[in-house]
Amino acid sequence: MPIDEASQRLADVRARIARAARIAGREADAVTLIAISKTHDAEAIGPLIRAGQRVFGENRVQEAEGKWPALREAAPDVALHLVGQLQSNKAEDAVALFDAIHSVDRPSLVHALARAMDRAGKRPACFLQVNIGDEAQKGGCATVDLPALLGEARAADLPVQGLMCVPPFDLEPAPYFALLASIARDHGLGGLSMGMSGDFETAVTIGATHVRVGTALFGARA
Repeated sequence: MPIDEASQRLADVRARIARAARIAGREADAVTLIAISKTHDAEAIGPLIRAGQRVFGENRVQEAEGKWPALREAAPDVALHLVGQLQSNKAEDAVALFDAIHSVDRPSLVHALARAMDRAGKRPACFLQVNIGDEAQKGGCATVDLPALLGEARAADLPVQGLMCVPPFDLEPAPYFALLASIARDHGLGGLSMGMSGDFETAVTIGATHVRVGTALFGARA
């Protein structure tokens, strides 16, 4: 992607975030834009970095390990977030590479991450993933199980920043975003990782602090 196209795409998304924030009486800089770079190579990511984007998201530890060390040598101020499912046996690798992990969804992963953070002396921010639509095919803890999971995470001294969700694909997302925001408030959590290319503006009006945008920045995959 040419640098001018990357700059325009980034400016457009930032403007949409700003408009949505104004509607909700919020400041645009209260929303972190995560550019979802999964399946995109360094050649595609580089123009967005040069255009000024500084937070990126990946779905898989192994894929990120293959491209980000070199990219970060050139741009050491880039932050990297894991937004995909994480196996407990990859906890050490995830802690080493990522600055935030958005998919903490079970006690075994809580404890694997806590051990990995203690060994590494590094504590990436964590979001607990909630299966907000109770969909069997999706990751995330059930809403009824969240209080227990949060209790375990806090007892393990995991740095829980907030909650993350992916609403059902074929339904209006606003009620699910509102439910996540309500659950977060009830548990004293300020971070809300919600909203993707098709619905991030709705998420921002409901309080999203982190939006995960891929297609609007990188274009549709071939």
